[in-house]
Amino acid sequence: MEEILWVEKYRPRSIRETILPDRHKKTFQAMIEGGSIPNLLLVGSAGVGKTTIAKAMCDQLDCSFMVINGSLDGTKDTLRNEIRDFASTTSMHGGRKFVILDEADGLTHNMQPALRNFMEEFSSNCGFILTANRPHKIIPELHSRCTTIQFDIQSGERKDIMKKTARRLFSILDKEEIEYDEKTVVALVAKHFPDIRKTINDLQRYSVNGAIDSGILVNFDKILLNNVIELMKGKKFSEMRKFVAENDIDAQEIYDKLYEVAGDHFKPSSAAQLVVLLAKYQDMATRAPNQDITLCAALLEISATLEWK
Repeated sequence: MEEILWVEKYRPRSIRETILPDRHKKTFQAMIEGGSIPNLLLVGSAGVGKTTIAKAMCDQLDCSFMVINGSLDGTKDTLRNEIRDFASTTSMHGGRKFVILDEADGLTHNMQPALRNFMEEFSSNCGFILTANRPHKIIPELHSRCTTIQFDIQSGERKDIMKKTARRLFSILDKEEIEYDEKTVVALVAKHFPDIRKTINDLQRYSVNGAIDSGILVNFDKILLNNVIELMKGKKFSEMRKFVAENDIDAQEIYDKLYEVAGDHFKPSSAAQLVVLLAKYQDMATRAPNQDITLCAALLEISATLEWK
C-alpha cells in the first residue's frame, strides 16, 4: 500500500485552517465572501502555503479546479489540450472554474504568452491562480492580468506563525500516534521556517521509528547523506532520481555536506574537482525552475566523473 503523504492528508481545506498572517487571511476571506476570485499571482518562498490557499478558496466556493505544475507540465500540449479542454467547458457545479498553475515561473517565455491568451479567451468561464517563487520570471503581460499577493511574514508575525506551525505538528503527531519531544519539533520548525511543507515532510520521515527525539535530526541528516553517497558510488542512476523525488531533499544541504566530507570519500584530485562541480551547480540552481532536476544532474556528474576512495 502506497504511503500517504502527511502534507496531503493534513492539508488545510479552508482559509481558517491555514497558517498565514491574519492580514493575508482577511484578504482571501474577503474574496470568498464577495463570491468571486480574481486572477491571482501568489508569490512567496517554497512551502509557505500558496497552493494550499488556492485549493482552499476553490473548495470554499465549491468551484471545479485543476492543478498544473508549470515546471513539470508546462508544455504546449498541456496548455493547448488540458487547459483548453478544461477551461472551455461549463462547470458541473455551475459558476467559474479555476486553473491553479503551480510554479508558473517555470514556464518558458515562449509559453507564457500562450497562457495570457487563454486567460483572455476563457475569462468568462475560467479564472487562473498562479503561484511563483520568483515573480521576475513572469512576463509583465501576466502580471497585469493578475492581482499579486506576496506571502511575506513580517518580523512581528514570525513568532506567532512558528507557534501555530508547532501546534499543527503536535496535532499531526498525536493523530498519527507518534511519540515526540516538543523541543525537537520546535527546533525542526525553526530549521526550515517558513517552509511548512518541508517541515511536515521531514517530520514524517523522522517518525519512521515511531518517535521523535532530541537526537533524530542529526542522525537522520547522517543517514540521508550516507544514502546519497551509497547511490552515487554504486552509479544507481534511476534509484538516485527516485530517492531525490521521494525525499524532498534540500539541494543546498546536500551540496554543503558533500563539501564538508569531500576528503573522507574522494581521492585528493577528485575532492578538488568536487568543489568546482558544487560551485557550478549552486550557480545553476539560482536560475533553475526545478531544483530536483538540478540536484540529480549534480549527483549524476559527480558519480560518473569523480574517483572514490
